[in-house]
Amino acid sequence: DGKASEGGLNVTLTIRLLMHGKEVGSIIGKKGETVKKMREESGARINISEGSCPERIVTITGPTDAIFKAFSMIALKFEEDINASMTNSTVTSKPPVTLRLVVPASQCGSLIGKGGAQVQVAGDMLPNSTERAVTISGTPDAIIQCVKQICVVMLESPPKGATIPYRPKPASAPIIFAGGQAFTIQGQYAIPHPDLTKLHQLAMQHPPFTPLGQTTPGFPGLDATTPTSSHELTIPNDLIGCIIGRQGSKINEIRQMSGAQIKIANATEGSAERQVTITGSPANISLAQYLINAR
Repeated sequence: DGKASEGGLNVTLTIRLLMHGKEVGSIIGKKGETVKKMREESGARINISEGSCPERIVTITGPTDAIFKAFSMIALKFEEDINASMTNSTVTSKPPVTLRLVVPASQCGSLIGKGGAQVQVAGDMLPNSTERAVTISGTPDAIIQCVKQICVVMLESPPKGATIPYRPKPASAPIIFAGGQAFTIQGQYAIPHPDLTKLHQLAMQHPPFTPLGQTTPGFPGLDATTPTSSHELTIPNDLIGCIIGRQGSKINEIRQMSGAQIKIANATEGSAERQVTITGSPANISLAQYLINAR
């Protein structure tokens, strides 16, 4: 600690934090005012990774004292958010401020809790990287003391070997192909998948595809171009409601999105399940099945 304040460690250092979108929003502030103030007052460079990922990386670079200042401002901001969220709540014990650092795995061995904060080093590396998440929780003061120790450790034992930095990925959604269109499921909606437009264009050059829901006269709900078949499922009685939805809204949505015919048999006495018959092209059927499972 003494060394850090004497400027013996005043080399430039970079510390990376992993934050959820909501935390990032709080750090950025209205029109970027909060992060601007943090940059100006701490003298550290504070960068926030781009992207619509559920997690973002916040990179703080500068001499150690600038980093401590930036950290203390972030920790205090999070404490403020906790206090604000507790004003109307009945909870009496105040949760600690928690920050997640991203540290090369080769440097994690030396990090063991000091300074009254709780430090947890994740057992597994973050996906596609050689880094681990290090979670620190405690009061803002304890966190700053802890970050000081971590800076010392990182400077005294530089990473060994090449570090593959962790990059958060957008929330990955399964991709479904239907009628030559590619969709990703987000929440409860199927959204045309942008990267797959080329695939879509290719698919459209092969005539057998009719986009979903385009029906041929005389065969309501069925594609004339692809052979139709039927598929049967059994669904537990206690789950059938969420598939049918209010006044049939969900099942109708699934019928429209999948282009398949879906019949739900009436409940039979003594049976805990309902029979569901899906009719349509293989693509229609697999999409309908997917949407039913997703519900």
